Amino acid sequence: QLHVVESGGGSVQPGGSLRLSCTASGEHAYVYVIAWFRQAPGKEREGVAVINNKDDGRMLYTDSVKDRFTISRDNGRNTNTVFLQMNDLQPEDTAVYYCAAHGFSAYFSLDSREYDYWGQGTQVTVSS
Repeated sequence: QLHVVESGGGSVQPGGSLRLSCTASGEHAYVYVIAWFRQAPGKEREGVAVINNKDDGRMLYTDSVKDRFTISRDNGRNTNTVFLQMNDLQPEDTAVYYCAAHGFSAYFSLDSREYDYWGQGTQVTVSS
């Protein structure tokens, strides 16, 4: 069982930056694949970035955020924190951002159906 909590959302102007944090806590949290998803009003949930566990370390981004967003991970045994540094934010990045996790490192993707544990979400608003 894993408990996932996001923080760090807010409002910024276009071109600004925010850093989101996801704290995943539970036994053996270090083995979990952890990802960020987002959902804008009226749109489907979209995978943004994912980072594999400490033994693998791979990262994957959706095309629209490459070169602007960076995912990173602070590995502990039973608590892991995953950060999403978001630079050059644009209005189209406005959404509720969710952190999610699953325990099968071989299933490394941004398919939300693979994820078992979800946070409540944090709002990111980009507007002038």
